[in-house]
Amino acid sequence: MTNYGLATYQQGDVIRTAIVFEQKYYDLKTAYRAVYPNNAQVPSWTADVTLALSQWQQINAEVDVFAQAAALQVASLTTISGDYQVLAPFKPTTIFGTASNYHEHAAEMNTILAAKPDSSPYVFMKATSSVIGTNKYVILPPETKKLDWEVELGVVIGKTARRVKAEDALDYIAGYTVVNDISARDLNHRTDYPFKHDWFRGKSWDTFCPMGPVFVPKSAIADPHKVKLALYLNDKQMQDGNTSELIWDAFEQIQYLSSILTLQPGDVIMTGTPAGVGKGIGLFLKPGDVLRASAEGVGEIINTVKAEEF
Repeated sequence: MTNYGLATYQQGDVIRTAIVFEQKYYDLKTAYRAVYPNNAQVPSWTADVTLALSQWQQINAEVDVFAQAAALQVASLTTISGDYQVLAPFKPTTIFGTASNYHEHAAEMNTILAAKPDSSPYVFMKATSSVIGTNKYVILPPETKKLDWEVELGVVIGKTARRVKAEDALDYIAGYTVVNDISARDLNHRTDYPFKHDWFRGKSWDTFCPMGPVFVPKSAIADPHKVKLALYLNDKQMQDGNTSELIWDAFEQIQYLSSILTLQPGDVIMTGTPAGVGKGIGLFLKPGDVLRASAEGVGEIINTVKAEEF
């Protein structure tokens, strides 16, 4: 199976879609015309990754066939030239996050977990408006003094899912992306209400969800539970984990979520972060810090922290 990614990029005032082979970006529509010069019409999915994911169940085989054909002709294809910016690959329908889903991370956060048979995933939601792409600023608001990082494998849903069993969950996955779940630790807690946790306030500020740089189909990852995760802060490695260490694996998370609500194409599940976040050592982000978050087989997103300007 051909390994490829789909990306969204902006050149001037125009937003376009790219297909990515070995970290090289090719305009998707241009590549499609080059591969199929006799086709009178270019399919709509070449124009918009978000649209493609909304139709993924119907078009994924067609996209895979095209990607295989394009890979065979890649030497004759032209990479995107000129100045362009890689954006977040798509706009998620909904973003779900699973908290304290690695034992070592739970320990560094002083979180005492129940035994797995007596528990279920702890899931929160993150605003889709918090999504940014690689090389965009993470904005540090003055309301927080404890801004933190969390590299995670993002699982992207590919078809409507309701009461899916864990053993069938892979069939509902479209693919994967990298997510950095930026978190204001001091805003996750409240003392002015009897409700002590405020995940919305701690997680959903603008720019708090770097995502990308690409969406890769599930065929690109042999096993989503054997993916290396890493995060570097100013070129120093802070997180070094593997999805094999998840407490609730991605399939179990899909089973749990789909027992509560209907998952939709384009939904993203942030599956959890390994140990090595700033709170564990009392180190928090400041303006000028550079974050590099990566998942093996998917890619790396780079973001610089910048103080909010008024």
